[in-house]
Amino acid sequence: MAALDWSTCPAVESVPDRLGGAWVFKGTRLPVATVIENLEDLSVDEVLEQFEVTREQVTAVLEFVVDSLRAKAAAGAHPV
Repeated sequence: MAALDWSTCPAVESVPDRLGGAWVFKGTRLPVATVIENLEDLSVDEVLEQFEVTREQVTAVLEFVVDSLRAKAAAGAHPV
């Protein structure tokens, strides 16, 4: 699967001097990948308790992922 274009997600940023330019939640040093990986084992509420991130930030990132994957699926769909 192709990587998502995080540059179009308003909830995240990549700063070259911060964590090697990894995509992080805006205004934090928390990598987006860390939260997504932890959502495999934790609920959103548990993630909110363990990391300095808001429900709005997590929701925005998850909605971005869903919308991006839907757009990729629609672009790749071929009429029968």
